Amino acid sequence: MSLKVKLIEYTPNPERVIASAAKLCYSQVGIDEIQENLTEDNTEKFLNMLVSYGHYSPIEHVSFTFAAEGVSRSLTHQLVRHRIASFSQQSQRYVRLEQFEYIIPEAIENDKEAKKIFIETMEQCQKSYDSIANKLKEKYISEGMKSLDAEKKAIEDARYVFPNACETKIVFTMNARSLMNFFNHRCCNRAQWEIRALAKEMLKQVKVVAPTLFKYAGPSCLKSSCPEGKMTCGKIEQVRNEYLQEKK
Repeated sequence: MSLKVKLIEYTPNPERVIASAAKLCYSQVGIDEIQENLTEDNTEKFLNMLVSYGHYSPIEHVSFTFAAEGVSRSLTHQLVRHRIASFSQQSQRYVRLEQFEYIIPEAIENDKEAKKIFIETMEQCQKSYDSIANKLKEKYISEGMKSLDAEKKAIEDARYVFPNACETKIVFTMNARSLMNFFNHRCCNRAQWEIRALAKEMLKQVKVVAPTLFKYAGPSCLKSSCPEGKMTCGKIEQVRNEYLQEKK
């Protein structure tokens, strides 16, 4: 199953909201007058100035909600480490996976023998899950538990056989500042390939609705030297060309 990510909701007029909040910090007038004088042009100029000054707290006033499918549990284990965010993930406790989908890494997909081993392993995981879930459910029913309760309790433990490759679905929300931090880390070449693909697609979508705000968003090396030290990918110019080419 291939990656699918969609920006499903976001704060209306996000750049105007940020500019209004930031201008209030430096203005003697109230919010009504501030917003009356905000045009598309001076909003863009003010946001550029705001970012250049490193005044990031006003961008926390806007948030973006994404829905992602066709991602692995390995990816979501990394995603939830971004703690200033909200997550709602498909439950393996309440949803019985009659035939679980799984994500195959490209390196395995392109190696015939590795792919054969991988798929056999996934199939065995499904068989083990079904067998354990059925046995436990029968046991709980024989002990007097109702069928629906027995089912839930059975799959709660049977799910332990599922691998990190197991496909999942998740909805998550981040404010713009947290999202910037997410892009800094996950658009980096050293990020794991799957979450990097997710981050790049997310960045592409938020640039449509807030182009000035996310104009220079991406890996940390876009604005300074690579923070990875000796572990750098060594491709800083290539990375900058990829993310900043549209600004030239």
